[in-house]
Amino acid sequence: MEYNYEDIEKILNFKSWTNKRKIDELLQIDCNMYTNMGIDSSKKDRQDTKKRSKAIYKSISKVDESIGHSLIKAMDS
Repeated sequence: MEYNYEDIEKILNFKSWTNKRKIDELLQIDCNMYTNMGIDSSKKDRQDTKKRSKAIYKSISKVDESIGHSLIKAMDS
């Protein structure tokens, strides 16, 4: 099954998934958002994607604080 941005909370609440699998799936959602953008994407589209990406990284920090904070820090630099 392919998940999207709206499924973040569902992924975080899966009891049968390992933390690694949750993080992998969240990063895949993030990757798909960026790969679906093109040179014709508007500035608003790019800003929305960046905002959603940051929300994904904050969700990752709920699973593994050090990885999530590292991703957020890298995004802000």
